[in-house]
Amino acid sequence: MINKKYNEFLPSMQSAEDLVSQVDSLSSNIDLLKSRIENEVQQDLNVAIAEFTELKQQLERDSLVLSVLKQLQKFDTAIKDYSTALLEKKYVAAARHLEKARSSLKMLESRKGFELKVLKALGTELTVQTQNMFYHLGEEWRQMVLWKLPPSKEISSAETVMQTELHLRTMPLKEDQVAGPPVASVLQAFAVLGELHTRLKLFGQVLLKYILKPLISYPSLWPRLEEQPDTVVLRFESAEPNLEHPPPMEVFGKITLVLGVLHKHLLSVSLDECGENDKDSTVVLAEMLGDVIWEEVSGCLIQECLVYSIPANSSKLEQYIEVIKSTEEFEKSLKNMGFLKGDATDLLKYARNVNSHFANKKCQDVIVAARKLMTSEIHNTVKITPESSVAIPKLPDPGAGDHLKMQKASKMLHNELINLENETKVSQHTFSLPTCRISVSVEKLMELAYQTLLEATTSTDQCCIQLFYSVRNVFHLFYDVVPIYHKENLQKLPQLAAIHHNNCMYIAHHLLTLGHQFRYRLTNILYDGAATFVDLVPGFRRLGMECFLAQMRVQKGELLERLSSARNFSNMDNEESYSAANKAARQVLHQLKRLGKVWQDVLPVNIHCKAMGTLLNTALSEIIHRITALEDISTEDADRLHSLCRIVLEEGPLVFTPLLEENKNKKYQEEVPVYVQKWMMFKELMIILQANLQEIVDRWAEGKGPLAAEFSPTEVKSLIRALFQNTERRAAALAKIK
Repeated sequence: MINKKYNEFLPSMQSAEDLVSQVDSLSSNIDLLKSRIENEVQQDLNVAIAEFTELKQQLERDSLVLSVLKQLQKFDTAIKDYSTALLEKKYVAAARHLEKARSSLKMLESRKGFELKVLKALGTELTVQTQNMFYHLGEEWRQMVLWKLPPSKEISSAETVMQTELHLRTMPLKEDQVAGPPVASVLQAFAVLGELHTRLKLFGQVLLKYILKPLISYPSLWPRLEEQPDTVVLRFESAEPNLEHPPPMEVFGKITLVLGVLHKHLLSVSLDECGENDKDSTVVLAEMLGDVIWEEVSGCLIQECLVYSIPANSSKLEQYIEVIKSTEEFEKSLKNMGFLKGDATDLLKYARNVNSHFANKKCQDVIVAARKLMTSEIHNTVKITPESSVAIPKLPDPGAGDHLKMQKASKMLHNELINLENETKVSQHTFSLPTCRISVSVEKLMELAYQTLLEATTSTDQCCIQLFYSVRNVFHLFYDVVPIYHKENLQKLPQLAAIHHNNCMYIAHHLLTLGHQFRYRLTNILYDGAATFVDLVPGFRRLGMECFLAQMRVQKGELLERLSSARNFSNMDNEESYSAANKAARQVLHQLKRLGKVWQDVLPVNIHCKAMGTLLNTALSEIIHRITALEDISTEDADRLHSLCRIVLEEGPLVFTPLLEENKNKKYQEEVPVYVQKWMMFKELMIILQANLQEIVDRWAEGKGPLAAEFSPTEVKSLIRALFQNTERRAAALAKIK
């Protein structure tokens, strides 16, 4: 069994050993082949790679050189073709060749690491040829569009621009016919060179300055068109304007005529403008010019034309629809010609927003008119009486609704309570302003306020609010402007101070009811208590009172200054002292009489009497104080003091002259004690100066007599000591004064 197994295994073992020997032989052959590859083939491969790399670099250099040579060839060809086309006046072709040359030069300059000294020379050549092209195109442009401008660069009047002319060539010259229509050819060439916008911008600026703006600003200028065989001439003619500011329709017509001529003979062509990435885009010349000039044209039309067409009152707002329509037609015509694109411009928006502009203009006009009145002379006056009223149209009846119901209910209540009325009725003038004089300007100012509020009642809500607050601003302006503007005169002139006092009281009087009168006729926004002027009343009353009281203080100062020259009313037995005192008393009376005349028929009667009574009281108080302060009064001094006092007593009432009719003033002259607090005291002083001791004691009447009502015991004792010598009788009299 073992032998059998061994016999079977032995051949397998021998075959395996043969395979091992074969593998070893193959492995040695592989190692030999690998060694030969590393030593021989690798070396040959490195050499081949190096050769390939060198050949590749050489190919790239040759390709670059070839590309540069091609670009140089294109540049040269383009320049040659440009020169040929320029000689033949084929401006569009010449411009395109010039752009090809510029493109080739850019390609050459963009290659990094490949610098050619010739590029600088090529760039210089291209610049020279470009400027040469611009020169020829400029000459052609000047033949097509010829300006004749006035010598003066500043336009100061219509006569200055009368010399302006614009000549447009309508027929091509014979030598230009080979290049097609000159306008299209030249403008297309400008477009290709990227110069079209600059050229039209310069043209637009001249057009604005010398034609469009003068036509808008000067109503006397009209455009006149003259058609010649090969040229159209646009110039000005002068005509006397009917109005200072012509209607917008007239101005729109002038502008449309000028732009229509330009569209017909210059801008009615469409061009292809070479843009980026060689994509052509259509250019509308009229639209391009419109972009240049429209902003300034519309602004000038608004400031010089539409502003002045805004109605001055709301009744004419409906007529303004014609201006809006003409503005719409004007813009439509410009869009049809291509000058405008898109929706409504600022010009049409301005015209359509007439309500806002009307309110702004009305408010501005009101403020300007009010300020003019405030800075006018105060002394031009008008007399107002309780029957006077502001001259305004009758207000419309309140609308139906709650107000009407309220009126009906009020009437029913009145009928029911008619029997409960008090038999004593209040005078219809109880709450009226008393008779006095006010400035004509203030009366007109109040009329302006009423008229403006009346205008507000028929306006839109927004306009109504603006007008209402404009009226409030008018009164604020008066409060701030008048006292400052007229400050010097108000301080120096008593009559103006009195008139200003009346003005303020007159305004305050109307402000009390001004808001109430219009309350139910203004917009609902102002209905609930906002439409009032009552808050301004205290300020105006204070303004008038402060001005008048300041003048009163000035007059008091002058009175006291005159009395200071009376030498304290002492030593009346001395002629100089008596003369000085007499002079001072008469100066005081003269000043008071002059003031009475100055304020006569100006101040209300009660104010006039109170003012004159206060000033006379000041003079009497000073005289009483000076006399009672004397320590020694001789009989002669007493007589002379009494005579001076008699002058004041007799002539003092004559200063009360509030009315022009002398016979009517007697009533107020008899009521002097009502207005002069020290009047009775002054009369008692006169009695003391002439009385004996017993008479003085009798008038004292143990502190119950008329003398005791005016003087204190100390003052009476002082007078007795000054008037009488120290005797037992004087001592007895002094003992009774207590």
